[in-house]
Amino acid sequence: MGGTETMRAVRITGHGGPEVLELTDVAVPLAQPGEVLVRVGAVALNNTDLWTREGAYGRPGDPEARSGWRGPVDFPRIQGADVAGRVVAVGAGVDGGLVGRRVVVDPAVYDTGGPDANPVGLMGSERDGGYAEYVTAPAEQVHDVTESPLTDDQLATLPTAYGTALGMIERGRLKAGETALVSGASGGVGIALIQIARARGARVLAISSGAKAGAVREAGAHEVLDRARDITGQIRAAAPEGIDVALDVVAGDLLSEGLPLLREGGRWVVAGALGGYGVTFDVRRLYLHNAQVIGSAMHTPTHFALLMDLARRGGIQPVIAATFPLDQAARAQEELARRVHVGKIVMHP
Repeated sequence: MGGTETMRAVRITGHGGPEVLELTDVAVPLAQPGEVLVRVGAVALNNTDLWTREGAYGRPGDPEARSGWRGPVDFPRIQGADVAGRVVAVGAGVDGGLVGRRVVVDPAVYDTGGPDANPVGLMGSERDGGYAEYVTAPAEQVHDVTESPLTDDQLATLPTAYGTALGMIERGRLKAGETALVSGASGGVGIALIQIARARGARVLAISSGAKAGAVREAGAHEVLDRARDITGQIRAAAPEGIDVALDVVAGDLLSEGLPLLREGGRWVVAGALGGYGVTFDVRRLYLHNAQVIGSAMHTPTHFALLMDLARRGGIQPVIAATFPLDQAARAQEELARRVHVGKIVMHP
């Protein structure tokens, strides 16, 4: 592909509301040494898109500061972490056999090499993402899923939501026969947590609104708890012996009130703060019961490789809530922010 060719892309020009999303023509990026160029087939939306656009992540020592995922955003920035598509060109040092292969991109920017590296940046925040017709990515982070029975829409839902879910489950050491509590169960990460935890043989208690209970149960939850009612009372009734692992994207009062409901040696894994980031709890509930509170930001390369194995086998079935064309990115993000859907929202360039 020639460097003079242009593509449509949606980028943010600064922090703010949907009005900062701009549809524009930009140059098709060139695959640098060690990179590939991917024609985007589908790109999924995530809360990270909203929070990066809003600058809602804060910074160490200044939680109210406007910031991207891990620091200041270099504007303008093309959003979109979750990409499925086909390789159309490769940079120097990359196997040309990848051209034409259907792929999913691991969107993480890692702190180091190796299978257990930690994500310290994200495509769509720290580098340009997939709200575009083409995107570049490091070749080692492009996974061949040509043989997967999943559609491009389904594959695009995997990187952030299912990657985050699998990272939480791995870090929480969830085992068959244990009881898992899933918060935010009707969202993209919540559905992913239910499906993966259920596949591991865990008993899954899911917190959701009453209106979405049927869809959450259909995703695989053994019991659905109504978030509008007394949550701790419902948890005690459903799991009188306690929870082994909480898989939490809500935090806030749920973490404060729910921590005493962990069993001896229980783990509370946090990967979001939809309910608030300021949390107070009784630390005696940790050390007297050998409990753990574990932060989990997405996945490691090892976790992502496990996820891609599931995708190739069709071992998971992502739920698509709605699709939008790229030129309706603002409308798609507004729909995501309303939180009335179940599953994932996807855009087509």
